[in-house]
Amino acid sequence: MRVLVAGATGAIGRILLPRLLDAGHHVTGVSRSADGAALIRKAGAEAVRADALDAEGLRRAVAEAAPEAVIHQLTDLSGADGAANNRLRREGTRHLVDAARAAGVRRIVAQSISWVYSPGQGAADESVPLDGTREQPRARIVDAVRALETQTAELPEAVVLRYGILYGPGTWYAPGGPVAAALGGDQRARFLGSVAADDSVSSFVHVVDAARAAASALGWPAGTYNVVDDEPAPGHAWVPVLAGALGTPAPERTTGGAPWARGATNARAREAGWRPSYPSWRTGFAEQRG
Repeated sequence: MRVLVAGATGAIGRILLPRLLDAGHHVTGVSRSADGAALIRKAGAEAVRADALDAEGLRRAVAEAAPEAVIHQLTDLSGADGAANNRLRREGTRHLVDAARAAGVRRIVAQSISWVYSPGQGAADESVPLDGTREQPRARIVDAVRALETQTAELPEAVVLRYGILYGPGTWYAPGGPVAAALGGDQRARFLGSVAADDSVSSFVHVVDAARAAASALGWPAGTYNVVDDEPAPGHAWVPVLAGALGTPAPERTTGGAPWARGATNARAREAGWRPSYPSWRTGFAEQRG
């Protein structure tokens, strides 16, 4: 299959490209920069230059690649700029879907997130509606995710992957990353990730498992899938384990937490044939210790 990967040089994209190539796909990666294009070619894929916020430039790039399927892994997280990432989810997705439609593409696999569900008891499955809160900044995040998923669904064979919190190489939760800095007491970094040892429940997924899901989803039925590990956990359980793995002090346990922080279930992705190679963040965090 001819596959175009938008966001090919991100934490997931770098793992995804060789998986797709090993599976026999003809792969083209999209990058804004010459350095990014060089990384894509080094991985063995073809590269096209385009900015997802440039509608016409992206349309030309997708037309040149002539893909049968598009994998949307676009994010803007390196600068911890929430507004930029929200804009990319809204406008970048709009441009990518329009470009894909113009090129005759029917199938798209898009990256979303699993912590946008409405508050409730227990881990959320895909039938739970997205949070309708107007409290900021959460409302802006959920609205951008809603736009991404709605636009993606305009293509007839759309698969949305609601990832858990990503950890592993190249993520905020890797050794030396911003979450390690926050745990180490850098107050400027604390807003980059939730590191409160409270009752808020999170679901994680290792970047390797996220990439595996994206590659496999090229053959999944259209729909929405939570891509998370098997162990949703409160902060007071996972934060000390992560701190130990990163060699940083663990914050004191607190009570309470965000009502929407409930974790998610992966039953539907499992039914599609996906299994996390890191079933628990406990194993994955420990591996980061080296």
